[in-house]
Amino acid sequence: MNNKDFIEELQWRGMIHTIMPGTEEQLKKEMTTAYLGIDPTADSLHIGHLVGVMILKHFQMCGHRPIALVGGATGMIGDPSGKSQERNLLDEPTLRRNQEAIKRQLGKLLDFESDAENRALLVNNYDWMKEFSFLDFAREIGKVITVNYMMAKDSVKKRFNGDGDGMSFTEFTYQLLQGYDFLHLYQEYGCKVQLGGADQWGNITTGTELIRRKLGGENEAFAITCPLITKADGTKFGKTESGNIWLDARYTSPYKFYQFWLNVSDEDAKRYIKIFTLLDRETIDALIAEHDAAPHLRALQKRLAEELTCMIHSKEEWQRAVEASSILFGGATSDALRRLDEQTLLQVFEGVPQYNVPKSALGAFIDLVVEHAPIFPSKGECRKMIQGGGVSLDKEKVADPMQQVSEADLIAGKYLLVQRGKKNYYLITVE
Repeated sequence: MNNKDFIEELQWRGMIHTIMPGTEEQLKKEMTTAYLGIDPTADSLHIGHLVGVMILKHFQMCGHRPIALVGGATGMIGDPSGKSQERNLLDEPTLRRNQEAIKRQLGKLLDFESDAENRALLVNNYDWMKEFSFLDFAREIGKVITVNYMMAKDSVKKRFNGDGDGMSFTEFTYQLLQGYDFLHLYQEYGCKVQLGGADQWGNITTGTELIRRKLGGENEAFAITCPLITKADGTKFGKTESGNIWLDARYTSPYKFYQFWLNVSDEDAKRYIKIFTLLDRETIDALIAEHDAAPHLRALQKRLAEELTCMIHSKEEWQRAVEASSILFGGATSDALRRLDEQTLLQVFEGVPQYNVPKSALGAFIDLVVEHAPIFPSKGECRKMIQGGGVSLDKEKVADPMQQVSEADLIAGKYLLVQRGKKNYYLITVE
């Protein structure tokens, strides 16, 4: 067993919402198995999943055994917790593809491969639910938990009280299915603890109750939930105007991922650095003190972005993201600019004025930026700024207004970056 105490570790990090009596004693007594359910509705996790995954990571680091349960069966139904609408249902090939992708991502954070006693397991509840007939489920599980008990859950009450379009029988049975997962893992793997978000408390406690009623009162099961993460202004964490921040680089590039963490507020950075990194308490306290002494340097956000980008992508991707950021905000070189791939280049300069010109527009710089891409209102003003050293092409100073611009100057074979003054950028696409 690792000498770190799991509950203590989570408490100082602000990662515990509710804990069932007896849980702490169980964890101190022996190596314990716990599971966390992951929704497989996409072939990538997003940062909303990261809180639960980090809890599994701490659980394993403290010497216990984590199980990541991909909800293949429950993903075919949809969980009513925290939602007012029914979910789209998935078919089996999609679920299997999503499961494999999720395992690859979890493998960066959890040890599935070693021969350690507490190596992580990945299971899919579809594997034990697909052969369970409706009649068997109704007889074996349906009669153990009363409708009165199920109706008392907040997630059910809200939907019955007019929040959304009511609730189908399918969704009403969800808590029994999740409860059965806990029972199955309890019997199959000795799994005694379920972990989840605060909105899962009702479903989790149905599981502990099912274990007690089905197997007898001496069979104890426990629960820990973590707070639902929001931003300091109360809005939803992890969503941007363009949607979720995904862990898969196909959906959210490492540069955008890095930028997300770099741009969180000071208040959020102080919470997130505890929740989303493995840095110890002393390091975090020192970082917060350093940040408070000079907030404008954003030391906390920079370290948060570094830790997360290295953990989810790689150190090399973090270095590329830092370099890409410095192109817009620092003194990056022409070489750094040319190393950018096209996707990152377009993301770095998203929002700057852009012009499309034909290849025939290439030639004298002054003609290009006055007649074809009107970055300067007149040739006189262009000459004046060039003489004052205030104009750059692809991060190199323009000394002569008649400097020839050719295809050799194009970045990624099609772009030119013009800088006017310190902060004004223009991207020219040559077609």
